[in-house]
Amino acid sequence: MNDPTPPATARRRGALYVIWEPATPHADSGFFKRFLDRAVTSFRAFHPELPYHVATLPRGSTLHDKAGMFEHSPFDVTVFLDADTVVLGRLDYGFEMAERFGLACCHCVNPWLRRYVGVTGDLIEYNTGVLFFSEAARPVFDDWRIAAPLLDSRATFVRDGHVAVSPRDDQLSFSYAVQHSARPPFVLPHNWNFAPPNHHAFFGPIKVWHSYADVPDVVHEINRYYEQPDAVMQYHELGGTPPPWYAAPSS
Repeated sequence: MNDPTPPATARRRGALYVIWEPATPHADSGFFKRFLDRAVTSFRAFHPELPYHVATLPRGSTLHDKAGMFEHSPFDVTVFLDADTVVLGRLDYGFEMAERFGLACCHCVNPWLRRYVGVTGDLIEYNTGVLFFSEAARPVFDDWRIAAPLLDSRATFVRDGHVAVSPRDDQLSFSYAVQHSARPPFVLPHNWNFAPPNHHAFFGPIKVWHSYADVPDVVHEINRYYEQPDAVMQYHELGGTPPPWYAAPSS
């Protein structure tokens, strides 16, 4: 499934996926491959001219090991995509922002870093599921890789009315690395990392769907509408019924 060109020499732009098998095998042995295939197929549908690379970490790796992704990229400018993403449009603008700013990313669906145990104040959490980066961002990724296994990344959340704690996450360390960087990232709107059900409202087309759930037909329909030169940017909301959206204006 990897790009057939050996990743020995960096190429200008490309997509990176980082995967690993959990220490305890998944009940569905084909689960991870099925979603990785979906992710790669979607990227190649919109960027057939670009290569991709799949880095496979040792079995039992964790989100902390994901923080070493920079060293796995054979590209000059990279888009890292989680294996549960679906690319729904051209990503040229994201690559361009990485070339200009070093790093382009989105806020987390919960933008408050203080959901992590012991964190206070108004620090922002960034999502690591879709990251555009170039060599200029190396210091951020070096700091992230070093900090990931050292920080207490337990996070509190509410499920079914009860407070629970997740054991670890990679976004606390990434957000700290970004916070302490002298080079701020370019922040893309959540259309570039759309994560339902937490994200359910948006304007314009969705660029990257970030969910194991299938992309609803209405999202594909909305994106097709915005391919028209006379399309008008509008508000859309996903829910139990198809969201209202503007029909193509008559000429």
